[in-house]
Amino acid sequence: MTGTGTSPRPPFEPELEAVLTALSDQLPVMGPETLAQMRAFSSNERVVEQLIELGLVCRDVTIAGHEGAEIVATVVSRADHTGTGPGIYHIHGGGMIAGLRMDGLLWVAPWLLAHDAVAVTVEYRRAPEHQDPVPVEDSYAGLTWMAEHAAEIGVDPDRILIAGASAGGGLAAGVALLARDRQGPKLIGQMLIYPMLDDRHVTVSAGQYDGLGVVWDRTISLWAWECLLGDSFGGDDVSIYAAPSRATDLTGLPPAFIDAGSAECFRDEDVAFASALWAAGVQAELHVWPGGFHGFDGMAPHAAISKAAVAARDAWVARLFG
Repeated sequence: MTGTGTSPRPPFEPELEAVLTALSDQLPVMGPETLAQMRAFSSNERVVEQLIELGLVCRDVTIAGHEGAEIVATVVSRADHTGTGPGIYHIHGGGMIAGLRMDGLLWVAPWLLAHDAVAVTVEYRRAPEHQDPVPVEDSYAGLTWMAEHAAEIGVDPDRILIAGASAGGGLAAGVALLARDRQGPKLIGQMLIYPMLDDRHVTVSAGQYDGLGVVWDRTISLWAWECLLGDSFGGDDVSIYAAPSRATDLTGLPPAFIDAGSAECFRDEDVAFASALWAAGVQAELHVWPGGFHGFDGMAPHAAISKAAVAARDAWVARLFG
């Protein structure tokens, strides 16, 4: 298997590649022409129904987002939740151009059930209709709402974990930086699942995984970053809160869990971010799953490597909350 030009690349794990081949005809080729189709894959209502079946309850609230605009957040907890417990502030993925607030809550659900935690997830406004800094500022506003209403929703404000996958992971890292720099809510950890961190895409892995079409790759990602950044795209003045890989000072951040697939364009930026955290004296746990493409665990949850990735995340959360 080769990448763009003559550059070789790690192959997809066989079990994952079989799933990708089987689904390739059903998945849209991601790009500007299919944005509406990409967005149609998400359904808040469908996820809420699944969470209720697991014994969880969901409550919507309207909060003030960036510059006071009204946005919706959902509080999710066990039906029998009482007192105060750990909190999980969740930010959904979707390249900052797609996705809805309930996307990703099914991988958070086991943490709520096992640790009697309470989650808050926010409907941040997406690009290109709302460019930077709206998505990250809306997300930060949701975190501050959670901390301010901790007693009301049954959360210990000193035990809040921030979590997100893909663009949600990038936004989570950006929100953690904002919380540090603004002396905002204290976070005990950041769960960054194959996070989208770097708008430049000049790494080896970005070049290796380009032109794939149905899997998130460099071409699609650059388009998404352009949607988010507008006129600042490609320049030197991109905010560290939008693209956390640009941050030169990572001191004082909470411990992080970072994972990625070896066969995805975000691999090298995620590894570099973990290394930068270590260099700044921040504890980080890093996993690179061999042959994993972007979002592999969601597309192939039955695969052995997907189960291993989920188990590693669950174990880290258990240690953090324990």
